[in-house]
Amino acid sequence: MGKPKLVISTGAGISAESGISTFRDAGGLWENYPVMEVASADGFRKTPELVHKFYNARRRDLLTKIPNAAHKALVDLEKDYDVRVITQNVDDLHERAGSKNVLHLHGELMKMRSVSDPDYIEPLDMEHLETTPATRGKRGDLMRPHIVFFQEPVPNIELAMEWAYEADIFVVIGTSLAVYPAAGLMQCVRPGVPVYYIDPNPAASATSRPGVTVIKATATEGMKQLAEILKRDC
Repeated sequence: MGKPKLVISTGAGISAESGISTFRDAGGLWENYPVMEVASADGFRKTPELVHKFYNARRRDLLTKIPNAAHKALVDLEKDYDVRVITQNVDDLHERAGSKNVLHLHGELMKMRSVSDPDYIEPLDMEHLETTPATRGKRGDLMRPHIVFFQEPVPNIELAMEWAYEADIFVVIGTSLAVYPAAGLMQCVRPGVPVYYIDPNPAASATSRPGVTVIKATATEGMKQLAEILKRDC
């Protein structure tokens, strides 16, 4: 018999404790660009230079950040569980912490993809982290940030829904449950499966759902509490 499947859905709250700003905090750190100018399909079509500049800045910032205790706690759970992480975050902190199974819903900051072929993706190397509208990939394609912009479909959502359905335990960490379709993953969990929701300001839509255990705490503190609960109850 294999390990129980522990599926974790993470949002901006888990990376915020590493010092990474969310889009909603973009005003000060990202030169006061409106989100739809730098994170939408329309914005990319209108001002691609601005969008490339925005994500270049985010990459430079990411290089100064390290995984926090919550990221590392998820790795520790792999000793006893088949841990699968579904994240809305575009940073690579889960991978750098050591998580083996990570599914990015909204793209990955440290990768770029073809403008004409969304399935063609290349990792960026440390010497060439900045891109422009003229950047080309190894096969000659014009490239763009590997980010799922607003107004674009979420390619990995079907696999994420499968993971949620297969979960023996489902955990949500650091998300307001306001961004769809990611916010709907909790609805895919089978009846009777334990669901835990860690957030210092939990969304009412989850707190009123039957069977959800709310841990009102930051990601790092909430993971400590969750580890104790799992030892006791699972």
